[in-house]
Amino acid sequence: MPVPLDGPLLDDAAGRLIRPYTVSGGRTRATAALDLLTLVRATGDVPRSPLGPEHAQALSLCRAPVSVAEVSAHLRLPAAVTKVLLSDLVECGAVTARAPRHHDNPADIPLLEAVLDGLRRRL
Repeated sequence: MPVPLDGPLLDDAAGRLIRPYTVSGGRTRATAALDLLTLVRATGDVPRSPLGPEHAQALSLCRAPVSVAEVSAHLRLPAAVTKVLLSDLVECGAVTARAPRHHDNPADIPLLEAVLDGLRRRL
């Protein structure tokens, strides 16, 4: 369920009114190991320190397991900024992060051949 981004954060004509680097406090790297497929989920613990509105929006999106990429899309923020926000939430215990499960056989030959065939047909 997307979180509404209105009020002071977005303007119909101007777009986002707050720069992404401001949202992350100027930080460009997450302290937790997160990739786009990492699943994050709220723990139910309330953060002790006050967090910004973007943190609260991200936390509300994590009621059920959701990928970092999905949170980024719903917040309309770059993935790097979203990772910083989610990393803050992981550090304070409000969110857990789980790496995606990978199959033992990452090279699914029939699937790769089907993709290749599809690409050849388009050329």
